[in-house]
Amino acid sequence: EVQIVESGGGLVQAGGSLRLSCEASGFTFDGVAIGWVRQAPGKEREGVSCISNSGESTYYADSVSGRFTLSSDNAKNTMSLQMDLLRPEDTAVYHCAAGTVCSGRGELLGVNYWGQGAQVTVSS
Repeated sequence: EVQIVESGGGLVQAGGSLRLSCEASGFTFDGVAIGWVRQAPGKEREGVSCISNSGESTYYADSVSGRFTLSSDNAKNTMSLQMDLLRPEDTAVYHCAAGTVCSGRGELLGVNYWGQGAQVTVSS
């Protein structure tokens, strides 16, 4: 059974930091594109950042580049998203996900699995 569990969300003031963590079971990160997707109320789902199938490349959406850092530990099937200099527009539910391809714009394509999400709220 595939399970993906996110943790670390919360409420923070603009300019602050949060770290999201993801732990997956039932499949391996090896050879799979993994990353984070977010969805704000009334908006479409948006790719935040992802790591390529080979694990050699990490990509970010322009909106978070330079502020967010994605890392993974494939041996433990865990992934983390360090979010710094947070802005109110970063407010969303963040989902850890796995798919077939990581695009150069930080977007996961062909998502097969994703978790229930962690709420991130940034106040102005």
